[in-house]
Amino acid sequence: MKKVCVFLIMFFGVLSVHAQFRVDRLISAGRSALYYEDYVLSIQYFNLAINSKPYLYEPWYLRAVAKYNLDDFVGAEKDVGQAINLNPYYNEMYDLRAICRIRQNKFKEAISDYNEAIRIDPRNQNYWFNRALCHFQEKDYAGTQDQLDTIISKWKDFANAFSLKAEVCLIQKDTTEAAKMLDKSLTYDPYNVGAWRTRGLISMNRHQWKDADNFLTKAIHFEPKAVDDYLNRALARLNYNNLRGALSDYDLAIEYDPNNFLAHYNRGLLRVNLGDNNRAITDFDFVVNMEPKNPLALFNRAILLEKTGHIREAIRDYTTVIGQFPNFWTGLAYRARCYRKIGMAGKAELDEFRIFKAQMNKTIGVQPRWSQKTRKLVRKRSEFDINKYNRIVVPDEQAAVHTEDYKYKSVYRGKVQDRTVTDNFLPMYTMSLVEYNNGINTYQAFDENIEKFNHKVNPKYPIYLNCSKGQLTDEKSLAFFNYVDQLSKQISETKDVQKMKSSLFERAVAYSVLQDFEEADNDLTAYIQIDDQNALAYWQRAVCQSRLNAVNQSQGNDVALSLNRIRADFDDAIRLSPKNAYLFYNRGNFHADNKEYSQAIDDYTRAIQIDPRLAEAWYNRGLARILSNNKVTGINDLSKAGELGLYDAYSVIKKYETKK
Repeated sequence: MKKVCVFLIMFFGVLSVHAQFRVDRLISAGRSALYYEDYVLSIQYFNLAINSKPYLYEPWYLRAVAKYNLDDFVGAEKDVGQAINLNPYYNEMYDLRAICRIRQNKFKEAISDYNEAIRIDPRNQNYWFNRALCHFQEKDYAGTQDQLDTIISKWKDFANAFSLKAEVCLIQKDTTEAAKMLDKSLTYDPYNVGAWRTRGLISMNRHQWKDADNFLTKAIHFEPKAVDDYLNRALARLNYNNLRGALSDYDLAIEYDPNNFLAHYNRGLLRVNLGDNNRAITDFDFVVNMEPKNPLALFNRAILLEKTGHIREAIRDYTTVIGQFPNFWTGLAYRARCYRKIGMAGKAELDEFRIFKAQMNKTIGVQPRWSQKTRKLVRKRSEFDINKYNRIVVPDEQAAVHTEDYKYKSVYRGKVQDRTVTDNFLPMYTMSLVEYNNGINTYQAFDENIEKFNHKVNPKYPIYLNCSKGQLTDEKSLAFFNYVDQLSKQISETKDVQKMKSSLFERAVAYSVLQDFEEADNDLTAYIQIDDQNALAYWQRAVCQSRLNAVNQSQGNDVALSLNRIRADFDDAIRLSPKNAYLFYNRGNFHADNKEYSQAIDDYTRAIQIDPRLAEAWYNRGLARILSNNKVTGINDLSKAGELGLYDAYSVIKKYETKK
């Protein structure tokens, strides 16, 4: 009886260890998929872990992170709430739930989460500031000020706290205090674009035009494509008679936003004042095309057409305006003048009689040039007072500072898919069950050894060569999970070493696609023990270990020991397949990841010599050369990559050409 009991205890203990290992593997694979932004796949791993052990907080929490990155804020909030119920002592989970609630405008609930997060980690600056922003969104300005005072007492050089205090002061109409707070903010963070912009707007409201020009110039220096800053600076320059500077600002605003109504309209008015009538007509043509019934633009264009001798076109525009404003006496007078110029005295007399009948004692003059007083008069965009046809247009609402300028700072940055990563090295080529697609239709990745394997084994899913980061759909990931199960069954049942070897390789590739790099590595190691003369196995194992290293590094783990193994695998693969451009390209990536740019350039060069149409090699060599302070040749390489179809290279070229 004792022996039976001991056996049962040992048996269930082994089962427990196996089950725990299986759940740990699921969570590890899910983390890997999460790191590589394959959120749908990661959710499937966490689903399996939760079904197996629903009392573990970690898979609930990680599934919430995946859902958050897919913009499923409701689902993420629910999952992280369950994780908090299982483990209420992890501050980052409160942070995640707070951010999810903020995305749903549930600011009061977010405040309660930050209260808990601060209780656990009172030194986290982001939690304090996010809580202050939530009070601000709730329009609790007194509470916001109290929060910010506490933050400033803890972190005296925290620029964003002063900026937010400035915004609260602006809302409370205290521009003097707002200016002081912004000046303090800029003392600690002179690169804060929003603060310079707001400081400029405050100066404009005070009619301190030259100060506004200086502040907005700073904002433009740090963010040169912000069109509103050019429009505001142009208005400031107009008010201290810097007409050429204002015209330059309108030109730049139109360069960055060719369809900007205000820039075209105001530039047209300014060109009138500078006597540049023909180009002013071009601006008003654009405005009228955008808004065919805009009476102010039509009337200004009519005046210009009359001045440049296009009398009938001027009459057309005057008539359109008079149709909307029958008692616009100035328009009637100008149209009458045009009628007389082309000999239509009868129609001219009808217009003049209408004016005479209503305004017998009023004299109509010609359009005056802008005086300094006229130049300072403006009208709102939505204001259609026809008598204000010669006034500069300003937006209906002039924003001060936006909370968007601050962002809610968190380890969860928001949409990962919105991040700009155009100047990162392109990824390694790897074996995959998904077809190659990098946007270049004229190039197909091809490897002779892979083709031989597909022809010889005829696998259910052919193996492709790929270097894109495409995400799997639910259907594909489920199909690949089933495929792994089928291969596992084949491996366990077969006694033929050659068949087992092929199935191991297929399963390793399937695990790679499913982002389970540890299992893929195990299968490839087993394969190499059977056959150590296959370059594909060393190639794939090196890529899997590289990707696993990236995941481990993101979690703060040391990966130094595995670097030699990766290098050795690439060396062995190249030894067995010395004319394979993709292997040299991958080894170049390995060196680039370790900032060994000289060695990376050598490998990319060898890859290009073997296959001159390998656009990714040109692209990565270009980046490596730029990072080695060889910008000219680097840009030439990027240009070649763009020529071969990698059009993202052109945006990188533009970035580095304008970078001093």
